[in-house]
Amino acid sequence: MYIYNVTINVDPSIHAAWLEWMKQDHIPGMLDTGKFTEARICRVLVEEETGGVTYAVQYRADTREKLDAYYQEDAARMRQDGFDRFGEAFVAFRTELEIISEHE
Repeated sequence: MYIYNVTINVDPSIHAAWLEWMKQDHIPGMLDTGKFTEARICRVLVEEETGGVTYAVQYRADTREKLDAYYQEDAARMRQDGFDRFGEAFVAFRTELEIISEHE
C-alpha cells in the first residue's frame, strides 16, 4: 500500500474557498480517478514562518501501478485545476510513502 501525500500551504485570502473546493470537488475527483481507495485531509498544527494555513492531504493507493497510472493519466489535469482556480496563492509539496505496517 502507498500514500500519496500532498502538503499544501494556503494563503489566508483564499483559505475558505480553497478548503471548500478541496472537500467538495478536488478530493472526490481524485477518488473518482479510480487510483485511490481513500483520502484524508489534515491540518498541520505547526505554524509556518511564512504564514498561511498548511494541510497534508493523503490519498491511499493499493498498488504502485495505480499510483504510477495516476501520474501518467490524471496528475497534470488535477494539478492544473487548482492553479486555474487559485493561481499562486498556494504552494504544494508532494511525497510518496510506502506503508510498511499498520496497527489498530
